[in-house]
Amino acid sequence: MDPERLLARLRRGTVPVDASRRRFVATTVGGLTGLALMPVQARAQGAAEPPPGSRPTERPAAFVSIARDGTATVLCNRLDMGQGIETALAMLCAEELDLPWRQVRTGFGDQSPAYADPQWGVNTTGGSVSIRHSARQYQELGARARAMLVAAAARRWNVPPASLVAADGRVRGAGRSAGYGELFEAAMREPVPEAVVLKDPSTYRIVGKPTPLTVSRLKASGDQVYGLDLRLPGLLTAVIARPPAFGARAASWDGTKALAVRGVRAVLPVELDRGGRGVAVVGDGYWRAKLGRDALSVAWDTASVERADTEALLAQYRELAARPGALAPEPRLQADLAPLASAARRIEAEYVFPYLSHAAMEPLSCVVDLREDGCTVMTASQAPGTDAAQVARVTGLRPEQVRIVVQMAGGSFGRRASPASDFVVESVQVARALAAAGRRTPVKVVWSREDDMRAGYYRPMAVHRAEIGLDEAGRVVAWDHRIVAQRIVAGPSQEADLVRDAVDASAFDGMREPYALPMRLTVHHPKVNVPVLWWRAVGSTHTAFVMETLIDEIAAAAQRDPVEYRLALTADNPRATRYRAALRLAVERSGYGRRTLPAGTAWGVAVHESFDSVVAYVVEARLAGPGADARPVLARVTAGVHCNAVVNPSGVEAQVQGSVLMALATTLPGHEITLKDGEVVQGNFDRFVLPRITDMPQVSVHVVPSTDPPTGMGEPALPPLAPAFANAVSRLTGRRIRALPFPST
Repeated sequence: MDPERLLARLRRGTVPVDASRRRFVATTVGGLTGLALMPVQARAQGAAEPPPGSRPTERPAAFVSIARDGTATVLCNRLDMGQGIETALAMLCAEELDLPWRQVRTGFGDQSPAYADPQWGVNTTGGSVSIRHSARQYQELGARARAMLVAAAARRWNVPPASLVAADGRVRGAGRSAGYGELFEAAMREPVPEAVVLKDPSTYRIVGKPTPLTVSRLKASGDQVYGLDLRLPGLLTAVIARPPAFGARAASWDGTKALAVRGVRAVLPVELDRGGRGVAVVGDGYWRAKLGRDALSVAWDTASVERADTEALLAQYRELAARPGALAPEPRLQADLAPLASAARRIEAEYVFPYLSHAAMEPLSCVVDLREDGCTVMTASQAPGTDAAQVARVTGLRPEQVRIVVQMAGGSFGRRASPASDFVVESVQVARALAAAGRRTPVKVVWSREDDMRAGYYRPMAVHRAEIGLDEAGRVVAWDHRIVAQRIVAGPSQEADLVRDAVDASAFDGMREPYALPMRLTVHHPKVNVPVLWWRAVGSTHTAFVMETLIDEIAAAAQRDPVEYRLALTADNPRATRYRAALRLAVERSGYGRRTLPAGTAWGVAVHESFDSVVAYVVEARLAGPGADARPVLARVTAGVHCNAVVNPSGVEAQVQGSVLMALATTLPGHEITLKDGEVVQGNFDRFVLPRITDMPQVSVHVVPSTDPPTGMGEPALPPLAPAFANAVSRLTGRRIRALPFPST
């Protein structure tokens, strides 16, 4: 829909929107979780379950619309940030609706209850649950819509519904035929069926077939409209001068030179996230506002905030890692350490992981139209329910007066799922300041790349320390493991479900499992004035690296092949069936153990389960350059994937390829966020190193066949790539890699 028409409809209230989310996302919507979780809590408290078909998430009219020409639009109940979920969910719906795929278009919902996660009851995108939680939902939506189309035709023709067939976008029978578009309006007035029969998968014509994204042509041509591209009548653009240290405040400012810049309309103080205060420069477009900010003079008060420093933090973390922390609340991680003292051999290892920026290609932006009777927010949001509640809190509006219009995102990786709704709330604060200054008009707040990298949220810095005891045969007899990392989860509403015995579960996701090893794990959570947030695959981004490189090291100590050793360690674990299948598939397709590699090339192996999917990598790596200046090169990657039934094979392949590239970035020297005297050193891609096209390896993706309900692929393919690469490099150099990014020499 044209943004101008959409805004007009939103102001009139003719677009129905109402305020209303894997283990870590379900309650990570900040202090307003209680509001967002009311549907879930009501069911938990014994409230009567509504009959099937009557829940907002089950009503086809909220998700499907069919024009007279038969073109259908299927709305996505998630944010699409490049993972292709709007295509996959539409495929599931169109399959059961029995509509030709060429007639399908896609769009996005909002924060209405209809678009809540059907299992969690809240509006969110995260934890790789989009397909896992909504596959059945969208199948049933399509089947219900088809049944309602048949019912409408039966009523019109005065024949029994059983005498009619709906297929290929038409209802046929009784010597008559009508297109879905002709029947749709009447069909949506029919009762929603309580129960529907889904197709036999053997008859699928859409699901399971490689399918390009519905927006592929728009993205390839540059015509795709992202949140950053929105244009509205009277729209002003704002940029914010942000404090150099997190939470600092503007003590004084002089906007004279900024206001002298052509096109600058206002210079306004605004309250920022984490108690900070900045100065917004508002103008007739981004560049004019940016030039105005460049001319602004601001004095910052940083005396009252901690000024974090990477070197000092690393020393602190290492000191903490030298002693036990809080015991992980999982019995599998509470093994006896007594055998460690008499172990025949010990492995001691320290691992260091830096802060990381999400560094999505599209920097943050948010359009706010603040009126006295309501507020419309247009942005790419992973948590529209949270954002709506936070906007209501800041403005004093009722939740039903706030509308979040979800836009396509040019990446996110967790950044747009802030419990504090920081970038949304700050944008609303700019709109409020404008209104107070007598200029009530839509405003778009834009973050520059430097804003995004220096004033955002980050993957936590972490230090691991492991002491492992082996017997004479190389078997592990005890494993003492300590992790130091900030808690991502913060606030009472989150801690109630996600923090047990003072330990944030995301800090040790993926530790030990699925290996039968006697591990005792403790965790330290230092409080640091650096804002942290989930980053694609969350804790598995460091736990997988630690586990899979140490497993390789232990296998070498036991003089065992790393693949054979992994299979042996999981042989008695019934939960590791999918793990072994993925690993065997990657091994088979790569030629590992059968194919002779070129001189100077080595194999590397790693496998990890996260978010209910398993990905195994067998990689080939070499060193390029002379002697000490040689740098690791990832040449080839073979992936074995177990994500149960696959909706869109092209989507799975794309997620693995993208994850390989993003994980490869984490290994490159310079891919880290560092702080000096409270300020982030890196500000753009000149200092935050990313892979070049010449760094991309050959990637082949192979999926274990399955008919079980599908699991997610947005995150699971990232964690095992870096350890597989590190294992290959260690075979080439004889030195273990114990840090990300890899050492520069």
